[in-house]
Amino acid sequence: MIGRIITTLLICSIVAKAGTQDRLFTNVYNRESVSLDGYWNYIVDPYENGYYNYRYEAFDQQEHPWASAFFLNSKPKDKSDLIEYDFDKMDSLQVPGDWNSQKEKLFYYEGTVWYKKSFEYNKAQGNNRVFLYFGASNYKTEVYFNGHKLGTHIGGFTPFQYEVTTHLRPQENHLIVKVDNKRLKEGVPTLNTDWWNYGGITREVKLIETPATLIANYNIQLSKSDSSLIEGSVELNGNKRAGKNVTLSIPELKIKKTLTTTAAGTCVFELAANNVAYWSPDSPKLYHVELSTKEERLVDSIGFRTIETAGPEILLNGQAVFLKGISIHEESPINGGRANSLEDAQQLLGYAKSLGCNFVRLAHYPHNEYMVRVADRLGLMVWEEIPVYWTIDWDNSETYQNAQKQLSEVISRDINRASVIIWSMANETPTSDSRNIFLNKLAAFTKSKDASRLISAALEQKDYKEDPFTRTISDPFADIVDILSFNQYIGWYDGTIEKCRKIKWHITQDKPVIISEFGAGAKDGLHGAKDERWTEEYQEYLYEETLKMLDQIDQLSGVSPWLLVDFKSPRRVLPEIQDNYNRKGLISEKGDRKKAFYILKNYYENKD
Repeated sequence: MIGRIITTLLICSIVAKAGTQDRLFTNVYNRESVSLDGYWNYIVDPYENGYYNYRYEAFDQQEHPWASAFFLNSKPKDKSDLIEYDFDKMDSLQVPGDWNSQKEKLFYYEGTVWYKKSFEYNKAQGNNRVFLYFGASNYKTEVYFNGHKLGTHIGGFTPFQYEVTTHLRPQENHLIVKVDNKRLKEGVPTLNTDWWNYGGITREVKLIETPATLIANYNIQLSKSDSSLIEGSVELNGNKRAGKNVTLSIPELKIKKTLTTTAAGTCVFELAANNVAYWSPDSPKLYHVELSTKEERLVDSIGFRTIETAGPEILLNGQAVFLKGISIHEESPINGGRANSLEDAQQLLGYAKSLGCNFVRLAHYPHNEYMVRVADRLGLMVWEEIPVYWTIDWDNSETYQNAQKQLSEVISRDINRASVIIWSMANETPTSDSRNIFLNKLAAFTKSKDASRLISAALEQKDYKEDPFTRTISDPFADIVDILSFNQYIGWYDGTIEKCRKIKWHITQDKPVIISEFGAGAKDGLHGAKDERWTEEYQEYLYEETLKMLDQIDQLSGVSPWLLVDFKSPRRVLPEIQDNYNRKGLISEKGDRKKAFYILKNYYENKD
């Protein structure tokens, strides 16, 4: 343990000009850290009185902000002093966690909530650096540490961090965080979605202590052009990063190589890799990898595999593979609300394994890091995506920068996870010139940041030459992606189930096809005729007929039906059936398997 966390009283301090977010470093998961998780005091602030004065001027932009500014955590100096808030007398929320599922009165709340955590901290060494790390917080987060504004992060599902070395005190530190989950037209996602808008600090918060010069980022993987080589790069951060020796060690492969950094603190390497056991769903081999400098040692578990396409096939380690998938929302099957724990990941991905899956689509935003770490261990290939969903503000340059930043943050976090094989740009977005430019830029950015993986997007299918029984993909973005993926709901939103028997597919692109969504709603335990909506029999029948229909697609290389577990959505209001749940899950929110679960399981068991 490199520091001690103790709840304590607070002292006011003066606000400083806000900084910017520090560049994320890799493998927070395995770095020595001190958790700030637990109960935090909170204030609900729908009018944002703790952020703006009565002229609607932000306190943190003023040289001498009023004591009313919540981030100062002010205390009365005497009996006559007017302070209209007190964090220490307020109720508390569990972090990580969303406020909607913790407090009934906040179930539908969208707006600002302020969080406060107090602690003591002593560094292990005087010249070490300390970083404050958030796994995620939804949606706009303002972070203040001992009265200093560290910065603002926008986006609800990706990590961010700030260096707090110069602001840290041995005693009486206070961290105050303003979280605002209001939906925005220019946001990513935008105003209209089909999942619950959980607010709060939804993932872990940590203090990470590092040497003055640290191993910041690295990328270690099989060469895409030559699978007998391991290649990658290492980047140091600090004032003395030039000309430093970095040792890369993979003991099981008898690899131990000392690298020397450039003036920029980076080094690139290419090493012979003899007798590598490839990572795959059948054998999810992970190697113990160590990176070390004179000051630091960092370990990771990394699998080595290649992923590419050849015409209509997806090739894993050079062999064609069919993606037996399922889509998943990040909702806890254990406690309800936003999933965030190792136990949640093990439960959700355990469900997927019991279904016979070798692949999961993590929809519709980056899930927590436990999900991809557990997928590595279980041998589940992963599709990750950002919430460019339905009707984004395509012409807004700030919206684009927001989307690109979220994509950059998840790629940086998961660059060394063998399970991640697909980066997705979008879901069900209507075609237009501005949309095409937006997505093309995201695709080019993704390839520049990580050319080793495949890219895709969940597109929409259309009638071919106005024939309602022949479907095609006429989206220009289909020419950009590596894998042609699309959603279809024939038998649910598009006619009755019998229509599946009449549909033909006219796919012109010579690419692998993944059906990224199909499904039907069913209330667990509701039984009736197979043509009766909302019954388990209807969902079962739709799966039977849909799978027969999809098998007619010559390029079919995978499916990820919608979806694994029922999840909350305020769009779903039908009493006694939906009750604020999307019921397309194969498993109920209580963990009960519906009849269609076994149809898909049987299909996967008999699929080559």
